[in-house]
Amino acid sequence: MKGGTNINRKSLIIRGDMDEHAVLCSEDKTYDLKIADTSNMLLIIPDCKTPDQLGSESSSGHLIHCQIYGFAKSYWELKRTRPKLKKLKKLLMENQYEGPSSEKERNSTYSKYTKEDLMERIQASEQEIMQQLQQIHACRIEGYWRILEFEYEMKLLSHVTQLVDSESWSFSKIPLAICLQELEILEPREMIEHCLNCYGKRYTNEAEEVFYAINEDEVCKSIALMLLRNAVKFNLSEFEEVWQQSVPEGMSTRLDQLKGIALVDRNSRPQVIFQLNVEDLPENIQERFNSLFSIRAKWTEEDIAPYIQGLCGEKQTIGTLLTKYARSSMQNGMKVFSSRRPI
Repeated sequence: MKGGTNINRKSLIIRGDMDEHAVLCSEDKTYDLKIADTSNMLLIIPDCKTPDQLGSESSSGHLIHCQIYGFAKSYWELKRTRPKLKKLKKLLMENQYEGPSSEKERNSTYSKYTKEDLMERIQASEQEIMQQLQQIHACRIEGYWRILEFEYEMKLLSHVTQLVDSESWSFSKIPLAICLQELEILEPREMIEHCLNCYGKRYTNEAEEVFYAINEDEVCKSIALMLLRNAVKFNLSEFEEVWQQSVPEGMSTRLDQLKGIALVDRNSRPQVIFQLNVEDLPENIQERFNSLFSIRAKWTEEDIAPYIQGLCGEKQTIGTLLTKYARSSMQNGMKVFSSRRPI
């Protein structure tokens, strides 16, 4: 179900497939639609004017005759809600981009989506969709939004970091023009620039030359994912050693770089770490808590916070969610949270 109407040159769109609860989207926000009853009868009058619109007519004492087209005892109530973006990555994962050589061999029947296609399918505003595309490192290729296959993305990142090392550049000052010129024999220029946009911040100097400053935390996080993605569990001390050896020279790894993508089990002997990506968890709040408590019966607030922070609505905090969906208790002098219901 979808539709739109112009309000001050802006549009409001109702989005949702047949099996989804409809939401209303402005250009940058998403709202739940809910029918609310009212004790006062609502009269539907075309071209109805409020007293301030009537001006002098409202103070003249003349009766104004209006034709009533209908009445209603309920109305649509709007409530700000989180955009439903999990489906976005799921759609793009159907046809990951593995590089120009692999693309020529792929079947043309694989699904591809333009921005308009995604806006038809995803229950979120245009701005929220575009922000999520940037967050998941999606790239616009020949008019279609694609997500890069992880190994190909790591290959691009490796090309960039190796060039920085060979040229003795600073990771805070990578010249775009030279970088593209040196690496275009290996990969398309637009893919190298996309990699720089994913892992760095673009800026220009006084001479209008373009440079990139690489985000150390983002690079370390992706390399950690590369190490963890094929391991069920990884000995923590061994992982930290291998991880530090795997990142570019000059970069430092820290466990807080892995918030929301990996979890440390400090109760096991030896301690282990394993991948737990917040993007893979359910969007529904109760289902998210059920999933987390099925993985671990008791959580500290520090451990669970990265996995529920994105669930907070307006005027909500992590503490509010934990009070409503979890039960607190003390364990070894530390507050922990467990499920309110059997899992």
